[in-house]
Amino acid sequence: MTAATRAEVCVVACAEAWRGDGEILASPMGTVPTLGARLARLTFSPELLLTDGEALLMADVPPLGERPGAIEGWLPFRRHLALVTGGRRHVMMGASQLDRHGNQNIACVGDWKRPSRQLLGVRGAPANTLNNPTSYWIPRHSPRVLIERVDMVCGVGHDRAAAAGPSATRFHRIVRVVTDLAVLDFESPDRTMRVRSLHPGVTAEALKAATGFPLDVPDGTPPTRPPTAEELRIVREVLDPGGLRDREVRA
Repeated sequence: MTAATRAEVCVVACAEAWRGDGEILASPMGTVPTLGARLARLTFSPELLLTDGEALLMADVPPLGERPGAIEGWLPFRRHLALVTGGRRHVMMGASQLDRHGNQNIACVGDWKRPSRQLLGVRGAPANTLNNPTSYWIPRHSPRVLIERVDMVCGVGHDRAAAAGPSATRFHRIVRVVTDLAVLDFESPDRTMRVRSLHPGVTAEALKAATGFPLDVPDGTPPTRPPTAEELRIVREVLDPGGLRDREVRA
């Protein structure tokens, strides 16, 4: 079997974000996170709950683009919100901007009173970050995305949560940030972003150059775990035989 591509390394890195979560709803946003959640369900996290992206809980794990063959439950929007507010969901969102504290912006670029770009809007980001575990997927790691200060806070970072007090920090947890260059987290003394691993072929210098704020890359930072032979088989033959993952991550 040929060596893993960068996209396949990212799939496994996303899957690892749900390791040990138990019976919790995985809510991936994007092709690579969706593959990651399904790979986790088929391997080391069999208790994960997965939806079809609409309102059905899937009993099986179909390939991308196919309807589930077996359904184990119905999850209308009101019940989905109950899982969010009860902390029984781990969402992996995107980020148009993300700062060192984990504040996320998906609403606009520029002054919010007169933005230069209108994006998705705040949507459910505040409730996600303050009520259930949250991770982020960034397919293009660049200084325009990993930025010193976000233009508008949608997902709440560690500094904002701390300033708001115990009501905000009680269930606030940013688990992981996966990009096309590295895996990052906030398990540092000051709860700012740190490098957890570098994807194969990525240097510390390249990662620093692609980040819009000073980012320490300690000597001995490990490489991101590559897929096992069985994980590669599942991704290539079962979950994504059409190769949609390679459209989201450059080779």
